[in-house]
Amino acid sequence: MNLVLQKYRILGKKGEGTFSEVLKCQHLKEGSYWACKKMKQTYDSLEQVNNLREIQAMRRLSPHANILELQEVIFDKKSGTLVLICELMDMNIYELIRGKRHYLPERKVKHYMYQLLKSVEHMHRNGIFHRDVKPENILIREDVLKLADFGSCRSVYSKQPYTEYISTRWYRAPECLLTDGYYTYKMDIWSVGCVFFEILSLHPLFPGSNEVDQIAKIHDIMGTPEASVLGKLKKSRGMNFNFPSKKGTGIERLLPHCSQESIDLIYQMCTYDPDERITAKQAIRHPYFKDLRDADKRAALAAKAKEKEEEKKEHVRPVQKDETATITTLEVDTSRTDKKKAETEISIPSLPKAPSLQSHPHIFKDRKKVDRVRRHRRVLAESQHQYNHTGLSLPKVSMNPSFHTSSFGGHYNAHNPSASTVSLLPSLSSTYKPPKPANKANKNIFGSYQLPSLDRRGAGF
Repeated sequence: MNLVLQKYRILGKKGEGTFSEVLKCQHLKEGSYWACKKMKQTYDSLEQVNNLREIQAMRRLSPHANILELQEVIFDKKSGTLVLICELMDMNIYELIRGKRHYLPERKVKHYMYQLLKSVEHMHRNGIFHRDVKPENILIREDVLKLADFGSCRSVYSKQPYTEYISTRWYRAPECLLTDGYYTYKMDIWSVGCVFFEILSLHPLFPGSNEVDQIAKIHDIMGTPEASVLGKLKKSRGMNFNFPSKKGTGIERLLPHCSQESIDLIYQMCTYDPDERITAKQAIRHPYFKDLRDADKRAALAAKAKEKEEEKKEHVRPVQKDETATITTLEVDTSRTDKKKAETEISIPSLPKAPSLQSHPHIFKDRKKVDRVRRHRRVLAESQHQYNHTGLSLPKVSMNPSFHTSSFGGHYNAHNPSASTVSLLPSLSSTYKPPKPANKANKNIFGSYQLPSLDRRGAGF
């Protein structure tokens, strides 16, 4: 803790959990405020600290707008004390709804749930599931929500069964209660559904006093599952699966003030069969969040347009003074009446005078040669015009390839464009062969492309 006190001033205690306590602290030099999470367990080496799932997960998931940011890791080798410096939030969801008598506006609840699902979707997409999603681990500050406390997280690719104690009982999925650790990342979605209900109703959905009571509470509201669903939970814990058949009271009766879309989303999250349970990505696309998705799209388009504008500004280089053309005003006799015109005239450098043909006999001789060529070209054009109209074949005329093709006239034949002009370009060799067409197999390159396989070892999770 001495290393922490060298950089931070401890201002007070924010909270305490089973494995850690959270303190509010201030950076001595910068004056910024942070949350100091001091672990109760001690560690032997820096390697052991770096292998902690919580630290690995926070580093892998950062940066994300709805994941708590890890600023610094401070490990004291002498005492074995570990401290995580994280961004400071105002409160957690439990503190937000505790003791409230009036419901939160559903618009605000929707905004919170949308952010929570985006954090869970980001986490699952990166191969991690939380295993302890509950109101105490969901932090807010100025209506921004962030998921925190990744101490219980695991890799989605790690092998079952998971033997450790996980998840607060009230938010534990049925497969966690009925099996010896045979569950998947879908357990997080069940927990999110329970949190969703709790924010809307200000009361927990399934407040079981023990594991047997927890199952009974679920059946009271959601009804008993079908035998085929229970049959999937093969790895049982020796519990009696002969549950008395119940229809369940339903969630609607407990949320009379909420929209039907919100209730439908909770049902899809709290589906008994994990294979039928909705994913975080599908939940974000639910009609309940349509207005927030549209707002996200508009914000993304605006940000893209702004980015393009900034790129244009960067590419447009300001004109330097030495690159500007200097324009000088022509000196004009003041006796002229059109003074306005005189003021606008500019001086243009005079071009050198063309040499006289009489004063340069060699130029005159060249000029005669050019005239002869032009006459020859005119005769050729007239003969070409006549032959094209009579349908006769043109006689072969040997042309000097040194003359440019644009120097000769041509007549366009709309019925036979290929016969309308005489090609003056050098003829291609008869041995010329056009390039072979591209291999047709290349067209299917996208169909044969395979994504690289993910590393299923879990990298320490």
